[in-house]
Formats: sequence, C-alpha cells, structure tokens
Amino acid sequence: MTSQDDLFHPIIELPEPTRRARYDRLIGLDSTKLRLRKEAALLADPRRLQAWAFTHHGGDVAALTLFADRAPLFVFTGDVGSGKSALAESFGCDLADFLSLPVYLYRLKLATRGSGLVGEMTSLIGDAFTHMHTAGKRVSGPEGARAVQILVVDEADALVQSREAQQMHHEDRAGVDAFLAGIDSLAGARLPVVVVLCTNRLGALDPAVMRRAAATFTFARPNDDQRHTVLAQALDGLGIRPGTIRKVVELTGPTADRPGYTFSDLTQRLVPAAVFRAFPDRPVTDDDLLALAEELEPTPVFTEER
Repeated sequence: MTSQDDLFHPIIELPEPTRRARYDRLIGLDSTKLRLRKEAALLADPRRLQAWAFTHHGGDVAALTLFADRAPLFVFTGDVGSGKSALAESFGCDLADFLSLPVYLYRLKLATRGSGLVGEMTSLIGDAFTHMHTAGKRVSGPEGARAVQILVVDEADALVQSREAQQMHHEDRAGVDAFLAGIDSLAGARLPVVVVLCTNRLGALDPAVMRRAAATFTFARPNDDQRHTVLAQALDGLGIRPGTIRKVVELTGPTADRPGYTFSDLTQRLVPAAVFRAFPDRPVTDDDLLALAEELEPTPVFTEER
C-alpha cells in the first residue's frame, strides 16, 4: 500500500495558531462558518444529533433517519480568491473548539492522480481512503469520537472530473469510480472523517459526486458590506479616514467593465501594496489606497477557457 507521506502533505493537528489566524481573517463568511460548523459536527459525531432530539423532542424523531447514511462530503465552489481553500484548511480549528476534540487536517497531494499507468490512479485513491478509514477507526469507540479527521482535496476537478467528458481517459474514469467507492464506504460508517472538495469548476465535477455531497458551499466575491469589513480590519492602526475606506469600497466593487475585487485581492494585493508603497520612508496615506484601488485590476473571473 502507498505510504502516507506519498499520499498526503504533512498532517496538521488543529487548532494550530497559523490556521486559526487564517480562519479569523476570513471576514464576511459568518453564515457559511456557522452552517459548516453544524454540518461537520453532525457528520463527525452523530450522537450529538440524537442527544439534541432527546433534549428538545423527548426521544428519536423520524427526521433523524434522513441523516443516517449521508456521505461525509462537502463541496466548496467559487471563483479564485474567494476564500474556499483557506476555509477548508482552517475550519477544523473552530470545529475542534466546538467539539472539544483534536482535529487532524489531511491534504491530498495532486500527485495522487498518478502517472497514467493502468490501475495506478485507482490504487492511489483507494489507498488514500484506506488511510482515512484506519485513522477514523483508531479514534472511534463506544464513547464516541476522540478526534476528527478532515481530508481536503484542492483542485478537485482534476481528480473527479465528469465521466461524461468525451476526452476523458479510461484511467481517469476509473479514478472517479474509485473516489465514489471511497465516499460510499464512509457513508453510514459513522467514522469521524469529513472530506472537502474545493473547485473553481463546479460544472466539471462528476454528477455522481455532487449527488453524494452532504452540502455544497458557494463562495462569491465580497459585497460592499463585506469589503468594508475586510478593509476596516486590515487597515486598523494606519490612521485611514472612514470616508477613504468607503471610497475604496466603492472603487473595488464591480463595474460594467470588470468584476469586483476578491477577498484575496483586498488582503493579499491592495493593502500590502499600500504598505510597500510607503515603506520604509513614510506612513501609509489615504492617497496611497485611493490610487492603488484605481490602478490595480481585480482577479479575472475564472472561465473554462482559462
């Protein structure tokens, strides 16, 4: 069987300071974070749903049967820079706090796709799910989960592209079949394992994968209120006037000629560019931000052609 190091990037125990800070910086996603916490908690520890039913409804209710065989699979979809990968790799910090359990983050290597040899991709994906099963069983017991495992698959369309695509290689089709088999093996197994697929190309995912997803989270570019919240936090301490922040919010919004800024455009391009423009000789000024907001182009909308 393929070694763990060949399948996954280094495993990270959450909560962990760097990823907790990344989770906290994801402003404007409060409703998504709350729903994700609830969905993940119920998949990782189904006993909590039974306890809720007993406390608030006096025992088992018919609706609980609808949760019994849900696949522990989430799909995160959205444009480049919308925060989906950052949230996928950091929401385990919040989940760890909520459940009072350690959470282990596994990130699948794209090399898992293999070199195209017959049977290789199927074997690699099968080995990855075998590892997750083993890890899940190791932290499961009569008293419930002692830890949670989260497996993140970034650029998931490269792994589970629709089998309806005419140009799809036979080995790629077999890989999708292997992935579906792995997800099906987790559904109903009541193991504390959650799988998260991240993609810019939701339409490229195999329909059978989408049907199995317990939830799909869509990440959009920030609206005016979200951009204001992000900018106000990122610019705190620089002495930027509130009116200037409002003007930058306006300048970074969508126009007839281009889309609005993404979250990462604001936090990884605009604000750092203002700091670099001023460093090391002077403070950041309102004019720096206004000029950069007019000069910088937002990340183009992702298209299939791109």
